[in-house]
Amino acid sequence: MTVKEKVEQELENIRPRLQADGGDVELVDVEDNVVKVKLTGACAGCPMSQMTLTQGVERVLKNKIPEIKKVQAV
Repeated sequence: MTVKEKVEQELENIRPRLQADGGDVELVDVEDNVVKVKLTGACAGCPMSQMTLTQGVERVLKNKIPEIKKVQAV
């Protein structure tokens, strides 16, 4: 399984929590173990989106997929 496939699988586990608040996350790409995502829905304009990204999405992905270096919003 590639890193990108692992990320997709983990995002499926994270997604319901974001959707419960009216948001979502979309995988754009994985380059050099840096995950690029797009926050959508309520997450797109939320002032807490950076915290969601780092404390939520990035923390989970790095914990489950140790080779991940960083998660950035694009």
